[in-house]
Amino acid sequence: MKRILPVLFALVALASFGSAAEAKLRVVSSLQDFASIAQSIGSDRVETLALAKGYQDPHFVDAKPSFVLQLSRADLLIVAGLELEIGYLPPLIDQSRNDKIHPGNPGYLDGSVGCDILQRPTTQVTRAMGDVHPYGNPHYWTDPENGRVVARSIAARLSQLDAAGSATYQKNLAAFEARLTQKEAEWRAKMAPYAGTRIVTFHDSWPNFAKAFKLDIVGHVEPKPGIPPSPTHTLEIINLIQAQKVPVILVEPYFDRKTPDSIAARTGATVVTFYPSVGGTPAITDYFALFDTDINAFVAAVKGKK
Repeated sequence: MKRILPVLFALVALASFGSAAEAKLRVVSSLQDFASIAQSIGSDRVETLALAKGYQDPHFVDAKPSFVLQLSRADLLIVAGLELEIGYLPPLIDQSRNDKIHPGNPGYLDGSVGCDILQRPTTQVTRAMGDVHPYGNPHYWTDPENGRVVARSIAARLSQLDAAGSATYQKNLAAFEARLTQKEAEWRAKMAPYAGTRIVTFHDSWPNFAKAFKLDIVGHVEPKPGIPPSPTHTLEIINLIQAQKVPVILVEPYFDRKTPDSIAARTGATVVTFYPSVGGTPAITDYFALFDTDINAFVAAVKGKK
């Protein structure tokens, strides 16, 4: 028995070392889009979790107690930034007691850095302007080129946190970028016949998408960001759609379709459910499927008007 015990202790120690060596980086993101990209870059060296689901309004996320636990265990937190998460995330970071993921530390990554951020205010932002973000429109990941920037940032940060995995992260980044380049050519070819198409959106979520695919956003169902549509503004949008022959109204899955459907009934425009994030529907399993789904829906709707 005395000879067996040292062997058992050695086996336990070896098993413990193996578990530590094989431990994955825990990556928590505010959005499923960033979790999807991080999983592509990190593969089996990371485990990812998103706080907000793709079918939820990212401006209004319920702060669940489970989020604090997830953040307390995180090695890396990826956020959209531009104050998109200002309403719920900062207190959760404080409650997590995880210094690694506080802003300014290596475990905190602002995905907006280096991206093409549109609608940066040139005057002082006030509540009278609605839910306007003071640092620019935070829906930048709806341009796939910004997704490329985010992927590069994630690869660099994972390499910083896990130097042993750097070669893996760079290899996976190259594969991600190659596939993105291929898909962008496919998406642009599908959208090219509709360049210049005038569209109306419910919320001001789509300037980056519109810029990437050469669409012209001429109005919003909301009179101001985050402000419910009023009868007066709704009539203005109806007149606008009729005058400019707008074929489609894009509506995120978490908004009430009552007003957009009413506008469509009076104008002949088609309401298209447009998904801003991975996970918006079960079919949108990753960042590439997000654009596949939205672009196919857009093309089908506009084709039906011709």
